[in-house]
Amino acid sequence: MIKTAIFPGSFDPFTSGHQALVAEGLKIFDKVIVAIGENPDKRGLLTVENRKRLIEDLYRNEPRVEVVSYLGLTGEYCRDREIKFMLRGMRNTVDFDYERNMMQINQRLYPEITTVLLFTPSEYVAVSSSVIREILSFKGDVAQFMPEGVDITKYL
Repeated sequence: MIKTAIFPGSFDPFTSGHQALVAEGLKIFDKVIVAIGENPDKRGLLTVENRKRLIEDLYRNEPRVEVVSYLGLTGEYCRDREIKFMLRGMRNTVDFDYERNMMQINQRLYPEITTVLLFTPSEYVAVSSSVIREILSFKGDVAQFMPEGVDITKYL
């Protein structure tokens, strides 16, 4: 049986920190589904289509990574597809508190899903999509925060 984990998020944009967590996830799971949650009420930097394209381009030679987008609750998406593991990353204590609360809620709503929390590698702790969006809003260079070879301007 293939052990699959979903790695949900907005990924606006997908960062080197996200990439590091996918790499860690692939050490544990046979397949990682990078799942872009769509929020129609939120306007992001990148369209959902361009976020998906960026991540697909990055993993085009890695058959164990799939990229999807979805609407609704992540737990429902998992339940509908019989995904039993949810991969989440933590950079700091703020993330820990948030992720612990989400894990407890998900355990009550979806007891069949196990949340796996991974620490973000130290070199990526300060990297976040919101910081990248802010730097870009002032026309700054974000290359060092993006996965190697990714030109974010190609997806704007």
